[in-house]
Amino acid sequence: MAKAVWNGVVIAESDKIQEVDDYVYFPESSVKREYLRPSSTVSTCPWKGQARYYSLMIDGQENQDAAFYYPNPKPIARRIKGHIAFWRGVEVEK
Repeated sequence: MAKAVWNGVVIAESDKIQEVDDYVYFPESSVKREYLRPSSTVSTCPWKGQARYYSLMIDGQENQDAAFYYPNPKPIARRIKGHIAFWRGVEVEK
């Protein structure tokens, strides 16, 4: 069972993860969406496609763009569609 933790709070937990480029992608259904705030940040990966971001908000503290996902990944990365990954200080335990 993998889990993502920030500021002592479990943000996501699942045994159905996908691992790509050293990131653990959690199914959207396993992420506690009450901690996510939409971000206007966008980036592009040459082989995965366009990424969108969420910031985390927990106990009044914000972690800007700490979660990312690919709403329409390129065919080679289709297994991460519907998944969210974390970085920027979010601890991911496997």
